[in-house]
Amino acid sequence: MMLGSSLLAAVPGVRHAFFTSEGGVSEGVYASLNGGPGSNDDPARVAENRARMAAQMGVTAENFLTLHQIHSPDAVVATGPWNGSRPKADALVSNTEGLSIGVTTADCGPVLFVDPHARVIGAAHAGWKGALTGVLESTIDAMEKLGADRGGIVAAIGPLIRQHSYEVGAEFVERFLDADAEYARFFLPGEREGHAMFDLAGLIRLRLESAGILMIDDLGIDTYSDGRCFSYRRSVHRKEPDYGRHVHAIALERE
Repeated sequence: MMLGSSLLAAVPGVRHAFFTSEGGVSEGVYASLNGGPGSNDDPARVAENRARMAAQMGVTAENFLTLHQIHSPDAVVATGPWNGSRPKADALVSNTEGLSIGVTTADCGPVLFVDPHARVIGAAHAGWKGALTGVLESTIDAMEKLGADRGGIVAAIGPLIRQHSYEVGAEFVERFLDADAEYARFFLPGEREGHAMFDLAGLIRLRLESAGILMIDDLGIDTYSDGRCFSYRRSVHRKEPDYGRHVHAIALERE
């Protein structure tokens, strides 16, 4: 039902989970732990799946928070249950105990953060666009505003689409090289002419390191090829009508 980071697991008073697709009630392309309210799955089943994940996180269903994600660099602070609709952003930070903050993914990179000393947590949805435009840096900045010190933050990169599964076109490569010629390191030649294989995990790690994060764990799991994972790209290749979403979450336990 869930995967974990050894670095985050070593932090006392913190619970985290990179939830897989297993252990839920959804069926078909959503089988079985689909946590995405934005999917076309039966809302009652999504609610049950999220309730199960909330229980694993040790929080109530209303305290199991995710966002309306828009592939932005924006981070917001969570202090309690949402009052109305979910905020439109791609990262959450908090220092409130008993609150689970998380992001949804289906190939993009989930990154969970904690400063063990300041007891500040964060969760970022880092697809290629968010990683390129600064969602990781925004998360760290927002954590520091709550008292964190980036030199003491631990970060974990969860399941995402890995380089051997992530073929992109020439325009995609050009966009990155226009931003920084050094990003050429994240591309290998693809099997098809004019295509390349993109290392999203490598980009995420570089951006974290460049932002001053010293302790980084990477689960190394490829969502496209791992049967425990939902994958947007795999669903497209299979011509499926929709796809499930993972939730990746972190919470401060009540002291």
